[in-house]
Amino acid sequence: MNGTISSDGREIAIDIRNMSLWYGEKQALYDVSLPIRKNAITALIGPSGCGKSTLLRSINRMNDLVDGCRMEGSMMFDGQDILSPNIDVNTLRVRVGMVFQKPNPFPMTIRENLTYGPKLQGIKDKAELDEIVVSCLQKAAIYDEVADRLDRSAFGLSGGQQQRLCIARALSVNPEVILMDEPTSALDPIATSKIEDLAVQLRKDYTVAIVTHNMQQASRISDYTAFMYMGKLIEYGETSELFSNPKEELTERYLTGRFG
Repeated sequence: MNGTISSDGREIAIDIRNMSLWYGEKQALYDVSLPIRKNAITALIGPSGCGKSTLLRSINRMNDLVDGCRMEGSMMFDGQDILSPNIDVNTLRVRVGMVFQKPNPFPMTIRENLTYGPKLQGIKDKAELDEIVVSCLQKAAIYDEVADRLDRSAFGLSGGQQQRLCIARALSVNPEVILMDEPTSALDPIATSKIEDLAVQLRKDYTVAIVTHNMQQASRISDYTAFMYMGKLIEYGETSELFSNPKEELTERYLTGRFG
């Protein structure tokens, strides 16, 4: 993927420029410009209703499913504008995977959860499918826990295991970008820690963008952080710099718990 290069020499996977979005008459995003850097974790933080999830879901056009949604601006990804009406949304969603707030395994076996996407892509060879199953479960750091029950229902797993299975399922179609919308908000601290460790591992091979309400989580795992408020991007920068030395008063107030 040949992206543009940012000022710090990092390749930009997705270049968001002047992005605005409306749900009917209600404007939810205002002129947001933001680089999502390749092989890095970008955290989107801010109070409830500030537009974090709306922005994240725009990256793989999930907002198309909402009646009356209209977008302006551009999101350049591998030379194409994600917001263009001509883009193949199904292909986009293969290349840009999504993990949701609540684990949502398919009502089928663990193995079938992982072979569903590859089969849709035309992969029929059993050995190749088996290889995908093992590889993705290993990448999602759950293989050892489920290796002896691949042909049992995914609903038999704990919440944290289901979420890692959903991450493995997203990996099964070989994406380039993984979007995570508050992936640990329904999980206990131990499961949360496993997902955080996994996200850090994944950035070696993938570009990760994560929406989180948990500022400690953002500071622990992300390379870059974007702070949003009322549909606007207030501040963006390297996580260590933004948390230790915020440039905007609003950012400082949010990080110190004075609102939000």
